[in-house]
Amino acid sequence: MPDTQNLSSNITVPNHDLEILKQHFAHCFDKSGDFDFDKFKEELQTKEIDFSKESYGMDWLGKSYARLLASDPALTLLKEDKNWNERPENKNSENLLIKGDNLEVLKHLSNAYHEQVKMIYIDPPYNTGKDGFVYADDRKFTVAEFQKLAGVDEEKAKKILSFVNSKSNSHSAWLTFMYPRLYIAKQLLKDDGVIFVSIDDNEVAQLRILMNEVFGEENFVAKIVWRKSDNQANLGQMARVKEYIIVYAKIKDKLLVNKIPLTEKAKKEYSYKDDKGYFRRSILLDKTRGRNYYNVTTKNGKTLNGPWMVKETDFKELDNENKILWTNGGDEQPYGKIYLEESLGQIANDFWDTKFGSNQEASLKLENLFGKRVFDFPKSTILISTFITLGSGSDDLILDFFAGSGTTGDSVMQLNSQDDGNRKYILVQLPEAIDPKKNKTAYDFAKDELKVSKPTIFEITKERLIRAGKKIQLEQKQAEDKKANQLELEEKIEMKKQDFGFKIFETMPIWEGYDFEAKEFDPQAILFDESKLTDEDIETLLTTWKTNDNIPLTVDLQKIDLGEYTGHYSDKKLYLMDKGFQTEHLKQLLEEIDSNKDFSPASIIVFGYHFESKALREIAENVASYANKKKLDIDFITRY
Repeated sequence: MPDTQNLSSNITVPNHDLEILKQHFAHCFDKSGDFDFDKFKEELQTKEIDFSKESYGMDWLGKSYARLLASDPALTLLKEDKNWNERPENKNSENLLIKGDNLEVLKHLSNAYHEQVKMIYIDPPYNTGKDGFVYADDRKFTVAEFQKLAGVDEEKAKKILSFVNSKSNSHSAWLTFMYPRLYIAKQLLKDDGVIFVSIDDNEVAQLRILMNEVFGEENFVAKIVWRKSDNQANLGQMARVKEYIIVYAKIKDKLLVNKIPLTEKAKKEYSYKDDKGYFRRSILLDKTRGRNYYNVTTKNGKTLNGPWMVKETDFKELDNENKILWTNGGDEQPYGKIYLEESLGQIANDFWDTKFGSNQEASLKLENLFGKRVFDFPKSTILISTFITLGSGSDDLILDFFAGSGTTGDSVMQLNSQDDGNRKYILVQLPEAIDPKKNKTAYDFAKDELKVSKPTIFEITKERLIRAGKKIQLEQKQAEDKKANQLELEEKIEMKKQDFGFKIFETMPIWEGYDFEAKEFDPQAILFDESKLTDEDIETLLTTWKTNDNIPLTVDLQKIDLGEYTGHYSDKKLYLMDKGFQTEHLKQLLEEIDSNKDFSPASIIVFGYHFESKALREIAENVASYANKKKLDIDFITRY
């Protein structure tokens, strides 16, 4: 084991596909680690895979830039809102609200939440020309840098960089914006996960092809048409009353789409009854949809040949279980029985009317929650709750990285209240400034009632979650009190233990002069002044590192007392971040490992700027010696 392992603290999105290739086709990489595609093709062609088929794909100005952004390092750190997160209602919460550019946030989440998300819902900019969408990017590549990173010639590099800096709202700009976000989002989904994307006519065609490229055409599930409004205002030659929801699976063969719970109206359709309970009948003999032909003899001796909706074996099984309803009279026909108690709901189709929510219904609910109109065109909790019901279970993690007014978080809390579920959410919202000229009500609300000096959409998102949680808790208490009174109980019924809190983090720029890609300390280089770092800065760096090291944001690091020096520990990783580490602290560390069965670090990670080189060597040598003696595997990692 090497004495010291100097690693970059570079926060990049891991390429898990490349790792799989290296695992199974190591011989297709050269000594520099570059992938030899021609050699890979030869390998596959021996397995009779044909590469001669005509390809079909999507190209646009800025695609190479978008692909680069998907793997380019993050430009930010992750900072915790410590005061908020330590409040009793938030301290143990597993919900997250993150402030920042969602591309940066997704990059920070890409390790700790890799394949942890069951369902994603997003409502991205529709690029209508009136919604204010323009492409903007903080990255500043030189032509030479972009040439090298993207593998394009100088002329194309100049053209692409000119385009991405032009604040365009073209289709190409929108695709450049969406591609890296969808690419990383896919990596966060579980294998049986699903993503729902709201869109309208302006970009639906482009989105379908883009989703095919990112998720694979074979993983397309549905394009839901949703009638968003009953109003038909005069908007030109035709009124537009619909939007779309594009649905893709991570791996379609592993996706199980749940059914929509029965409404009270639907339950009334179960009007037949036998000794097993209420049921509705289902058609078994259908001339247009039936595909199976075999003879069935009715109770009065009539022979029916088909076409049947089920196979003969399935028909016989239903008959044996008394799940066939035979009609009376000479035209006697069999119908299947679908029992109310056995029904999990209705199979969703791809046309949804306003019973799944509408713009008017959503706006009215949000206005009632705030007492005024603080957000234009919020999505309906009925709509989002239905997506969550279809695409996830009661204990799953839901992600929305275009959080807007916070409808997804509200919907998660409502569903948990209804079925005692333990769903968790991660919401991401840009601190987009509220323009007082466009929405003075929201601006004044944030400034006057929320006491925010620079009102942003993020503050509306945050307040929505607070108010929605309180509203649900009040409704729960009223329901429980009513139930207790009806039962004439002396003691109140215990309230549901539900997570109504959420933790807040935000992205912040990397400190001036700090190089995330530094491999080791170079005394000749002009680096940032680490002496100016505050305790809060060190905590921010620690939060960023731990997330990149696969530790979820909602997991607090355990403080390890080393005798007037504190380490931070979780998931077999020990972080030593502060100055002042001495020989006695090293001795205490090794004794702690030796005596504490719950403390067994596999990695000891130190902030190199706070340790002298002599101290680093001493720690590395002693840890290596101790590990060899105890036959342990402990990596000592220095980060700058």
